[in-house]
Amino acid sequence: MKLSREDVLHISALCRMNLSDDEVERFRGQLSNILDNFEILQQVDTTNVPPTASPIPLSNVTRDDEASPSYRQGDILANAPRQEDGQFRVKAVLE
Repeated sequence: MKLSREDVLHISALCRMNLSDDEVERFRGQLSNILDNFEILQQVDTTNVPPTASPIPLSNVTRDDEASPSYRQGDILANAPRQEDGQFRVKAVLE
């Protein structure tokens, strides 16, 4: 499926992109090629293929939650540019 110059300009306007004439022609060829590939995929027989979100079975790999020693408060606050009452002191970001 070959896209027209107007199609590419319409797509670029939707994407809020300003394209030069050379870019329009380049993208016209590239997007047309992508659509041609989708037309080829449309011809594949998928009648016996069940709908699936992923072709690979997924499983979460988690580790056991084990307590470990933390850093000392003084070590953490040593890098703070400002601190107050054992906490980081930051500027207010309220408007």
